[in-house]
Amino acid sequence: MYDVAVVGGGILGLATGRELLARRPRLRLAILEKEATLASHQSTNNSGVIHSGIYYRPGSLRLRLCREGAQALRAYCDSREIPWRTVGKLIVATSEHEVPALDGLYHRGTENGIAALERLDARGIEEREPHCRGLVGLYVPETGVVDFARVAQSFARDIQDGGGEIVTDTAIVGAVRGKDAIVLRTVSNEYSAAYVIACAGLGADGIARVLDGAPQPRIEPMPGDFLILKQGQRAIVRGCIYPVPSPNLPFLGAHVTPRIDGSVWLGPSGASRPDVLASVCRFLPELTSADVSPGPTGMRAQGVDEHGRFLDDFVFESGERWIQVRNAPSPAATSSMAIARHIASMMPQP
Repeated sequence: MYDVAVVGGGILGLATGRELLARRPRLRLAILEKEATLASHQSTNNSGVIHSGIYYRPGSLRLRLCREGAQALRAYCDSREIPWRTVGKLIVATSEHEVPALDGLYHRGTENGIAALERLDARGIEEREPHCRGLVGLYVPETGVVDFARVAQSFARDIQDGGGEIVTDTAIVGAVRGKDAIVLRTVSNEYSAAYVIACAGLGADGIARVLDGAPQPRIEPMPGDFLILKQGQRAIVRGCIYPVPSPNLPFLGAHVTPRIDGSVWLGPSGASRPDVLASVCRFLPELTSADVSPGPTGMRAQGVDEHGRFLDDFVFESGERWIQVRNAPSPAATSSMAIARHIASMMPQP
């Protein structure tokens, strides 16, 4: 019998387990992960960007938890000697019709409290990124990079050091409510917990049915392919370079990220790897297919409402003896420690 069972061993579930044990060191806690390894989905196959919060609606939970999470994440990495660095982000408008949206981002970023934003003309873009071309740019100095898989592994060690249990190869297929606990069923075992927290990502819909949660929102899996710059071309990029995002889509567009290990990733794209290269060539025109190699494919868990509209904020649902994360796309990894605190604050006090 556990006090708390966390369903999902990605970075959000691990951050939540760590936070709960930090608050209540005697807590009997288990992380239940359906895969053989932890953090094997979105937590690993992503760009590794520590986001600033420039894109998110003022006053939204997504903005607040991104800002708080980035600060907490940087401090945590310093305390654990996990490498991270500030690289900055250049958002580039390559056509006149993108300029108003870029100006809108400048004003939103200012309202969101992001410091030292800089609007650049074509010459300023080249001074920041000599191989980049565009009409107008917006420089965001706060953006950083980190290996989120390494962060997740550190969270897992904290849980184990704090007396928590981590169980892999454990897919939840059902649940039974008792007087004092919820019994989570797998194909071969049962786990009883006084409280259940679900951070299931791509599996959120299935866990919502098990917990008798609302039918909406539902998760739309969004695949995204990456390319990797060949070693001889890495020097053409200094920091992150992004296009102006489409206002009608929840994605930021194929971008360029110099990762913490020295590699440079291009993407993701929901279409194909040639589309990634074509998109990036709008602002890095000298790149060709000979300069890149295939990278990994990521999968984004994007929440949609009953009308099929993409959700633009984090969504949490709670019921008797349970809490579930129903929508937490990017910047969930950046926000993970703040999301964990938010979840902990939703729980009944002992």
